[in-house]
Amino acid sequence: MFNSRNLFATLLIAACACSASAQGQKGTEFPGIGRAATPKEVAAWDIDVRPDFKGLPPGKGSVAQGQDIWEARCASCHGVFGESNTVFNPLVGGTTKDDVKTGRVATLTRTDYPGRTTLMKVPTVSTLWDYIHRAMPWDKPKSLKPDEVYAVTAFLLNLGHIVPDDFTLSNQNIAEVQDKMPNRKGMSTAHAMWPGKELGGTTKPDALGSACMNNCGPEPKIASRLPEHARNNHGNLREQQRTVGPQRGSDTTKPEGALGAAAGPVKVVGPAGGAASPNAAAIALTQKHACTACHNVEGKLVGPSFVDIGKKHAGKADYLAGKIKAGGVGVWGEIPMPPQELPDADAKAIAAWLAAGAGK
Repeated sequence: MFNSRNLFATLLIAACACSASAQGQKGTEFPGIGRAATPKEVAAWDIDVRPDFKGLPPGKGSVAQGQDIWEARCASCHGVFGESNTVFNPLVGGTTKDDVKTGRVATLTRTDYPGRTTLMKVPTVSTLWDYIHRAMPWDKPKSLKPDEVYAVTAFLLNLGHIVPDDFTLSNQNIAEVQDKMPNRKGMSTAHAMWPGKELGGTTKPDALGSACMNNCGPEPKIASRLPEHARNNHGNLREQQRTVGPQRGSDTTKPEGALGAAAGPVKVVGPAGGAASPNAAAIALTQKHACTACHNVEGKLVGPSFVDIGKKHAGKADYLAGKIKAGGVGVWGEIPMPPQELPDADAKAIAAWLAAGAGK
């Protein structure tokens, strides 16, 4: 037998259930599953910029402004002049003034040219803008404001001699810059991989075929591979000088490893004893500031382990705090560490933990 309190609670639960059900069904083709995204949620996700510049936010940035941002946020990985370092391939190089006029990069057809840079390959300036906006800097993607993205894009284009030193890139003139991209005529949209028909796309695929549905033969295995005895026939690619930036080659004196074998497995660990551990706060900071994207507590990942850093720089808390903030390269090999933007107090806390041995 229900009393009045139970009756009220039952009606309230029923009302909430009906409301949630109605909300879940509203605006979705999957009734009862989830809910429709709000306009703000869609806007936060829908940030792509198309080749016709749909999605490009208003803003502007000069080459000079871009140089300052580049040197502070980008140069540690991509080099002061876009030549990159021994880890990342160069962004700039391999294009000429004639390429800007013709829209086709001549060096792309040269079999003797030692490498391919981003500006040699990318046909659309919107691709540069979009990628910088959504994925850069490496350690803090999406942290650049639209004006900063315009400025960095302008500086990169200036390094490729596509825009002059005093140029300011904006949403108003970016279409004019597109007409100067060195490889703007090197892209085809007349294939089914291009979505939609509005930019020359087609639904007709490049290749036609039909999937085998019965009595099929064994699945073919791709076996094309350079024999180990021929791997070092032309000398160690790692040590050879390239003409476009310090592009790295494989160490051909060693057997080819699996893709990504240079880095170890990710081993994110929590503090021993949970929140009661005296190291819990520092470990939490390494996860909060994404240090664990490149560093394991033990064992190499992209960078050295926290424990190895602690052994090498035991007792040097001030030094480590400075390195965290400034970044650097060369102490642990060729992979650079970008400057980290985090509060000084957090940098000091992480540094103190490292200097004390990076305990769990």
